[in-house]
Amino acid sequence: MAQPTVLICGAGIAGPTLAFWLARNGFAPTVVERSVGLRTSGNPVDVHGDATGIARRMGILPRLQAAATQAPGLTFVTQSGHRIGPLRLGRPRGDDVEVPRADLAAILCEAAADGTEFLFGDSITALHQDDGGVDVTFEHSAPRRFHLVVGADGLHSTVRGLAFGPEADYVRPLGLYIATLSLGQPAADPTTVLMYNQPGLSLTIHPVRGTAGAGFIFRGPKHPGAEYRDPEAQRRIVAGAYTRYVWPVPELPDLPDQVRGAQDLYFDAVSRVRLPGWSRGRVALLADAASCVSLFGDGSSLAMVGAATLAEELSAAPGDPALALRRYESRHRRAVNARQRGYRLGAAILVPATRAGLTARNLTARLLPG
Repeated sequence: MAQPTVLICGAGIAGPTLAFWLARNGFAPTVVERSVGLRTSGNPVDVHGDATGIARRMGILPRLQAAATQAPGLTFVTQSGHRIGPLRLGRPRGDDVEVPRADLAAILCEAAADGTEFLFGDSITALHQDDGGVDVTFEHSAPRRFHLVVGADGLHSTVRGLAFGPEADYVRPLGLYIATLSLGQPAADPTTVLMYNQPGLSLTIHPVRGTAGAGFIFRGPKHPGAEYRDPEAQRRIVAGAYTRYVWPVPELPDLPDQVRGAQDLYFDAVSRVRLPGWSRGRVALLADAASCVSLFGDGSSLAMVGAATLAEELSAAPGDPALALRRYESRHRRAVNARQRGYRLGAAILVPATRAGLTARNLTARLLPG
């Protein structure tokens, strides 16, 4: 039997994790990534629970521990300047770690490099499948045929659009928006993650590892217009949302101007992705392309677990991809559904919609163990 070839779209978290395990189980993985290189920005994310065990088996846990932010739990800052916390709220425990997303992706890609072909600066433009495989057309590379194609390309998945249909059929914005940017300087408090709130708005300063990052979560329209996809408009939207209040944040003394001038602002709508099935023939979806909604930074852990589960099932049934994909989906949906059900609680904790809700959140937080 010829070595099965698998094209994986996306070099974020799930893609290289899947490639690592496939390469070690007799497959020939290729990862295609639209960006010309790995992203250097991104908010810190957790590697915890089953994902920590996966990292240990991959041999990368020591590197993740060396790259960890080492920040304690989240601390709320009240209007009077009083601090509540630090609170655990899903923070790493034991061997679990929190690392900048860019570092996690880089470490995973390096681990997968042995046995994996990477195509950076390219993207998929067409998919045509039959019973034996998938013919893939690329934007730049020559057309090729693969036994299987996996979309690990995020919320706005190209693979999902080509194989399953328009994004609007499966992606539902929830009226929350997230933006992050690097501040290019140390945090005023290098040992604490601080969250400031106003009704419908949160602003978090994370010390990361010496170069602070700012995170914005705010409530907005459930049906964003076309301007929400334009980077210049995104900077105006974030700056406008936060000019209604004065923010006592020393790292952002000129918050609106700093946001409007940011060149590396990440922005997206918090959305729920739901599909009746995660595969169509020999095309499958993984991580945020198949399902998402996480406000506590554990989406990366779910991505690693999903990738390892998919690789395990494909390895167990290399000649029957349909069976492998059904088993992968059955196993991993249970973990995903539990996280999606926690969205409302996460939103209520991180960005209360009203002044009364904010007061109630703070009163409750004072009672929580540190």
